[in-house]
Amino acid sequence: MGMLALADLLGQQSLVASEPDPTRPLAPREGHFPAKAKNVIWLFMEGGPSAVDIFDPKPELTKRDGERIDINVFFGDPGPLMKSPFKFQQYGECGAPVCEKYTNVAKHVDDIAFIKSCYSESDNHVPAIYQINSGLPRPGFPTAGAWVTYGLGSENQDLPGYVVLGNTKGAKGGIHNWGNGFLPSTYQGTLFRPSGTPILNLKRPNDVSRGDQRAQLDLLAQLNQEHLDAHPGEADLLARIQSFELAYRMQTEATDVVDLSKESEATHKRYGIDNEQSKSFGSKCLMARRLVESGVRFVQVYSDGEWDAHNKLTENHTEHCAATDVPIDGLLTDLKERGLWDSTLVIWGGEFGRMPVSQRGDGRDHNPNGFLTWMAGAGIKGGVSYGETDAIGYAAAIDPVSVHDLHATMLHLLGLDHERQTYPHNGRRYRLTDVAGKVIEEILT
Repeated sequence: MGMLALADLLGQQSLVASEPDPTRPLAPREGHFPAKAKNVIWLFMEGGPSAVDIFDPKPELTKRDGERIDINVFFGDPGPLMKSPFKFQQYGECGAPVCEKYTNVAKHVDDIAFIKSCYSESDNHVPAIYQINSGLPRPGFPTAGAWVTYGLGSENQDLPGYVVLGNTKGAKGGIHNWGNGFLPSTYQGTLFRPSGTPILNLKRPNDVSRGDQRAQLDLLAQLNQEHLDAHPGEADLLARIQSFELAYRMQTEATDVVDLSKESEATHKRYGIDNEQSKSFGSKCLMARRLVESGVRFVQVYSDGEWDAHNKLTENHTEHCAATDVPIDGLLTDLKERGLWDSTLVIWGGEFGRMPVSQRGDGRDHNPNGFLTWMAGAGIKGGVSYGETDAIGYAAAIDPVSVHDLHATMLHLLGLDHERQTYPHNGRRYRLTDVAGKVIEEILT
């Protein structure tokens, strides 16, 4: 039954390596086996970046530029094959090719595993984003960050275990992209704003002292606990009680984490915060580092706007590379220098890729048949490339990698067995990725 395969109820092992304590659902827990990564920073390039224009040049596409082929595209009326408008250069000891617009990210190719043969089910943004986040191209199911925090908890009890630094222009699909689905609501992602008050309505009213607020929460907790004692097993009520307490603790902790003024001018420059074009994404990348340094388990960082280049691809990808190139370089460098590299898994990618043929003259349509994701950091073998699309970059041709495989690999690095990480719901045990999902062993140390 696809990603939500029914686990063998008779032979099913523990839902997680150690069961969450209902009274402390985010308390840190051990995985099924020793982990290589403790935290995840997922750099989500919303809109679908084009692999053949950034990391995976295709000589055949250049050779056949202008040729018309028989091909199905999302919006119809495909144009001819279109070569990349960008120049490429090989970098590092591995000689990985990177386009001229990503020269700072290119410094790290010897630390990156490029997964060039990813594919998914939908060529429409919203279901494709749902799938890359949850494994299914429809809403209502737990996202990867929710599964991870359910399985492992978090190292910091004064912050959420799963934080989302969202697209400032709004992500397609909204809150379902970081939802908890049928898991307890404690495990849903918490959307942080990159400046000012990180969470709306978190600040204590000026006319209420901290002591008075504590007394109010204690009374509320007592009343809720009495109701819970009379109605045991109400997970939503228990999660609501815990959310009040977490919000109280976050009033200080969350504000401190997002206060980037505590960082040096040199650090701001490293992340591109001194440049208007990269300031927003750079601020989010720096905040992501501060969050994992503070013990947050899972941070997803959305790029701003969309890499959705239906026309003017050169302009679109130049803009988004400029917004993300220096910040990503800064993040990877900072993780290494601060001793976080060997404990943090970094993931880069979008919900799908783009077609090898042109659209509206100089753009590219959506392409779920073949796209690129890369991983770096904890447990990743750098300077390697896994899988290939065909000669023109249309579809995964060698060692295809499903979304389930990406999720299985991520969980494995965190010490979680994707076949055993399950949760009972409506008489079944659901998992993030089904038994068909496989760990990409070739990119692991």
